[in-house]
Amino acid sequence: MISGINATISGLQALDKKMESTANNTANLETDEFKATRVTLEETEPSGVKVTIQTLNTPGHQVYEETNDGLTLVEKSNVDLAKEMTDLTVTQRSWEAMTKTIQTQDEMVGTILDIVT
Repeated sequence: MISGINATISGLQALDKKMESTANNTANLETDEFKATRVTLEETEPSGVKVTIQTLNTPGHQVYEETNDGLTLVEKSNVDLAKEMTDLTVTQRSWEAMTKTIQTQDEMVGTILDIVT
């Protein structure tokens, strides 16, 4: 039962990293030449979650902006706000499911202790 709690805690820590990435990407949506990051979660043995953070090197869209030298082509960030909001929703639902798992495990331990005592 403890290994289940450890796996859930590992998952929550991984989701925290995913949330940090989403927050950073969203905060830098309007930052010129900003490159978004993507977090990949992978199951590890015997129980746990491995986090891989990768920078997306795809170019952002380019726009002309007025500068002292006239019109200059400027690369914007490559952050896709729709993708970030989708990731945020999935992360939130995953977080809720994992906290429910901890709650259920806590109730099971309480029931076992009630039976034993």
